[in-house]
Amino acid sequence: MMAQIAAVAIFAIMFGLIVLDKFERHIVTLSCGAAMLILVFGILMKSKEAMLETLNLGAVFKLDFWYHAGQAADSSSGINWATIIFIAGMMIMVEGMARVGFFRWLCMAIAKLVRYKPVPILIAFMLVSGVLSMFIDSITVILFLAAVTVELSQIVNFNPVPVIMAEIFCANLGGSATMCGDPPNIIIGTSLGYSFMDFLTNTGLAAGISMLFVIAYFYLCFHKELSHGAQAPLGEKMRHRVGTVVTGHVAADTSKPPVTITDKKGFYMSAGIFALAVVLLITHAQTGLTVAFIGTFIALLTLLAAGSHMPEILKKIDYKTLLFFIGLFIVVGGLEQTGILDIIAAFIGKISHGNMMVMVAIIVWISGFASAFVDNIPFAATMIPVIESLAASQGVSLPVLAWSLAMGTDIGGSATPIGASANVVGLAVANKHGHPVTWAKYCRYMVPASIIVLMISTAYIWIRYI
Repeated sequence: MMAQIAAVAIFAIMFGLIVLDKFERHIVTLSCGAAMLILVFGILMKSKEAMLETLNLGAVFKLDFWYHAGQAADSSSGINWATIIFIAGMMIMVEGMARVGFFRWLCMAIAKLVRYKPVPILIAFMLVSGVLSMFIDSITVILFLAAVTVELSQIVNFNPVPVIMAEIFCANLGGSATMCGDPPNIIIGTSLGYSFMDFLTNTGLAAGISMLFVIAYFYLCFHKELSHGAQAPLGEKMRHRVGTVVTGHVAADTSKPPVTITDKKGFYMSAGIFALAVVLLITHAQTGLTVAFIGTFIALLTLLAAGSHMPEILKKIDYKTLLFFIGLFIVVGGLEQTGILDIIAAFIGKISHGNMMVMVAIIVWISGFASAFVDNIPFAATMIPVIESLAASQGVSLPVLAWSLAMGTDIGGSATPIGASANVVGLAVANKHGHPVTWAKYCRYMVPASIIVLMISTAYIWIRYI
């Protein structure tokens, strides 16, 4: 009993400190993880086995961690090393692509394609955000999209905030479509052994349907503001950057987008590596290569292609996020080892009376509501053992609960400025360039959008699976 109380207290302290955002997140989770190992496992439980299971170091040295039809070994207990290795590999690939100007080139080329008009830019960048986030971490997608959006807004003279908010929502929505799009999905996929195609054919369809409604929603919300804010003559600033200017719009000439590719050879190599990563992820259930192997392989290719720029790329890796994950998994492992998560699962089963439709609604909406106020990454990591226990005790389908959890956490995280890491990054970019966004303004548009998609997701899961 004392171990359970201590585990819950450590978990509550961790969540509280993350929400308050007074200390760096990796410091919080690592400190709480250390407290879990020493106080709960060492002093109260006196269990070396619980400590070793939570650290889970042995999993990395097993063959099925690297090659086992898309499933990680020993993945549902303790530190999920497959998630950490895969995210690290994708970080390296993305830094390699950023170094050669891939993302900025893509954004500027698309802006030119829609003739630098604000409303078409809104729709085009929403689609770009959603599609890129299917394959690249949504945080990275927003980091580059938001920066380019601000730059375009200074050229064309429109308010970038509506576009950035729409990009944030679509990044989280697009991330829900695949296993590698959002960190919660990476955790769910590696923990439960679901492949890229498992997500794409389940949550991907829900995300695709929702995207149509979301584009219509944000168009209705912002098209008047963006149309009225655009400047007709773009002037010398645009002439310098993009070429021929005519009254009212940019001419459809043959001028190139702003010079964004800093290394042409590296650009083509990075594009090839990205394409290879997509192919490997799509086919990993068939090839037997796990996401840990794919992440490591792609990282090595990126570093080899970088040549003398290798130290520069390694220096830019977000090591703090990786440490954040390690501490988080230890704390959640403490809840699992002490039986707290089984108690939560039993409670959900009791209030739903074993009704699958009620369970799905509870998981989708509680996940959505909770993820709006606390980071959706620790919430997803906490809920995975809960839905496993719920499926085992109630005899219900684990995959259906997993899709419910994925949609709830990914979409609910969009509702508030602190719900997902992509939100924090996007708003920070806007604020840095003199466009602060209040909670009231953000929630005014994002909460209704989140409710719309959560309703669509719930209906979709009910109709398709129950």
